[in-house]
Amino acid sequence: MKVCVLTLFPELFDPFWAHGIIRRAVQAERLIPRTINIRDHAQGRHRVTDDRPYGGGCGMVMKPEPLTAALADARAGLPAATTLLLSPQGKPFDQAAAQSLAGAEELILVCGRYEGVDERFIDAHVDAEVSIGDFVLTGGELGAMVVIDAVTRLIPGVLGNAESAGNDTFSDGLVEYAHYTRPATFDDRAVPEVLQSGNHQSIARWRHETALIRTALKRPDLLHGRDFSAEERAILMKWRRNLDRLLG
Repeated sequence: MKVCVLTLFPELFDPFWAHGIIRRAVQAERLIPRTINIRDHAQGRHRVTDDRPYGGGCGMVMKPEPLTAALADARAGLPAATTLLLSPQGKPFDQAAAQSLAGAEELILVCGRYEGVDERFIDAHVDAEVSIGDFVLTGGELGAMVVIDAVTRLIPGVLGNAESAGNDTFSDGLVEYAHYTRPATFDDRAVPEVLQSGNHQSIARWRHETALIRTALKRPDLLHGRDFSAEERAILMKWRRNLDRLLG
């Protein structure tokens, strides 16, 4: 996948490209990144990229001219790219969105700053606005990194274990099952026996059950409207009976 980030702070991405899974993806050319400094496409001696908002108000607004010129530079190399603007007003980014974007060959991410981006640029050039949560950051750079990280690990060949992405939290609408590693006992707490049994079917059932129950406890909102399988209904009914006995 080819990814281009439009930003006023391209230096923030240098360490991002250079570490962990992202570095491995870049080295293997599964991810081909580029950053464009929006300021390089601004006019005048001072390379101004923002101005006061029409109608008054606090803060500054990113000007459409340098953004449009920077995007034209990006699209010259990525003519088929989807263009996303990182914005608190955007559609919430989730695992389903990451899976959808992982199939793209080209992607352009625009990092907003200040009070926002001139709406004319958004109307003319942005395919979708994306938000990583209901909070406001000083800029879209961290959001762009979150999107790139989540998408990159879903690109075939990036993760060492092809099953890892498929077992992730949210991949099947549930949070992930509980994890344990050595030692077998720590602070008088033992690893569940089933995980040491070597019985892969029993382990798979246990993991699915713990994922379902952990979701009910930690993120019940994820279960609203879920089409439960017969196995999942049996698991939940068993836990319901256990709760009924506890409550007397």
